[in-house]
Amino acid sequence: MQTLRDTWVVFQRYFGLLIRNPVWVVIGVSQPVLYLVLFAPLLPALATLPGFPPGGAYNVFVPGLLIQLGLFGAFGVGFNMITELRTGVVERIRVTPVSRVAVLLGRSLRDVATLLFQSLLLIVIAIPFGLRVNPIGLLITLGLVALIGLVTVSCSYGLALWLRSEDGFAPLVFSVTLPMLLLSGVLLPLSLAPAWLRYLAALNPLSYAVDAARAVFNDRLGDPSVFTALILMTVLASATMLWSARLFGRTIG
Repeated sequence: MQTLRDTWVVFQRYFGLLIRNPVWVVIGVSQPVLYLVLFAPLLPALATLPGFPPGGAYNVFVPGLLIQLGLFGAFGVGFNMITELRTGVVERIRVTPVSRVAVLLGRSLRDVATLLFQSLLLIVIAIPFGLRVNPIGLLITLGLVALIGLVTVSCSYGLALWLRSEDGFAPLVFSVTLPMLLLSGVLLPLSLAPAWLRYLAALNPLSYAVDAARAVFNDRLGDPSVFTALILMTVLASATMLWSARLFGRTIG
């Protein structure tokens, strides 16, 4: 119970900092909006090709953008952690009675809440373009975004605590996220890809999340990809949270 109270206190603090500077929320969603405005209009012509998933161009593309937002929208939080390490903020946490796990979990939940707000904003913007919203599918997709957010936030904080330098953190993050993006089928469905590329994509956890999001947005709630993605992302979120919490505990313990 104490850990839950500490988590709520930490969440309120970091959420308050975010509210005082909300411009970062808008900046975070700007890249998916640019894809929506400048890239998505090219897709209706491709929707008639053999192998393109059913459901319409925007109901195929926007779920992928939501998964992309969960990946890129959260990895940058590690830069803030490195800044706090350098300025002594993390060191000063030693003298507080707040649970070490709560400190990490509270700020991670703030990051996930930000992702969910950005996701809803992106969906609202996409509706005039032709997106058809399935309420149940929307909830499942937001759950996937939250789980992916926990994975990426945990990895970002863990890598920041391990590397402690922007010079090492930035190139590592971009080197990892770019292949994950390209092999997830976010931009174009992997059903259009050659067999060897689909085999590589099967090793990418995000590809299962993209397939699941597209399935539920198109009323295929019983698609096997939905169960697979939810289980896979839950396991990854739990594992990465435990890893980053252990590193955080060692840092300020």
